[in-house]
Amino acid sequence: MSTTTTRGVARPASAKASPAGPRRGLRGSSTFNFWLFTSPFLIGLTVFVYVPIGWSLWLSFFEARFTVTPSKFVGFDNYWQMLQDSKFTGSLVTFTVFAAFIVPATWALSLGLALLVNRLRFMKAFFRSVFFLPTACSYVAAALIWKMSMFSGVRFGLMNTILGWFGVENIAWLANPDPPWYWLVIVTLRLWLQAGFYMILFLAALQNIPPELYEAAAIDGAKPGWQTFRYITLPQLRATSTAVILLLVIAAYQAFDEFYNLLAKTTWGRPPLVELYYTALGESQDYGEGSAGAVILTLLILIVTLAQGKFLGFGRGDDK
Repeated sequence: MSTTTTRGVARPASAKASPAGPRRGLRGSSTFNFWLFTSPFLIGLTVFVYVPIGWSLWLSFFEARFTVTPSKFVGFDNYWQMLQDSKFTGSLVTFTVFAAFIVPATWALSLGLALLVNRLRFMKAFFRSVFFLPTACSYVAAALIWKMSMFSGVRFGLMNTILGWFGVENIAWLANPDPPWYWLVIVTLRLWLQAGFYMILFLAALQNIPPELYEAAAIDGAKPGWQTFRYITLPQLRATSTAVILLLVIAAYQAFDEFYNLLAKTTWGRPPLVELYYTALGESQDYGEGSAGAVILTLLILIVTLAQGKFLGFGRGDDK
């Protein structure tokens, strides 16, 4: 080892540190790490989502009965047959009306719950968890609870028991379409299941509103309550409200579990997905017409979503 002398004291010469070069090869590449972590998700998405969508679109132009293999090209005949099916078109109209009601009702309820929870000074986490808890419940289990205990047609159902206290006779909630009491069962069930999730979205947006806005409004003479809600809170929630409404519209047309379990043996009140289920997996097992109906439903959801986004200004800047 070489040494250097300073004022008679021998000291070892310091070795020149060589700078560490960048790691080479695939293991040190950010591109490799990206594909390593995302490839399982991308493979699953391709196999279980994109391939079935493409195959369904392909089947919609062929005759495919009792098989998922296309046999004869029929063009747009499957689309024409589905548009002439009164049950399918009736379900599209019915659920357009259903969406027009359930979307604003869920929006108002979830926003109201968020405003109440946000104003709490204690036990905020408890009430937030209580309202969000139904979201974790299975739609099938919730439908059975609503059907067998809440809205049972016999006198042991909770609603009939309460109505019996006021001298009202038992109501067959799900057995008769006239009057259509089954809508009360379905609407209350969906409100109970969905309001908590969208409440969390609104609650997060409320907590991101700068408190300086309310302080400036108070200095300017704005009264707390409706004025601050209309001119400060609601405009600040525009982006979240638009996203919530778009998600609710899509969810309304994609309703399946609760309707199938509540109204499985009936021919009325079926949503489009249930009609497609019986078309593709019923007695006829016509996968061609079922695929065409799925494409029609997708296009309807796309049109309604784009119209809602255009009307509500989805993606519009805050300065417009």
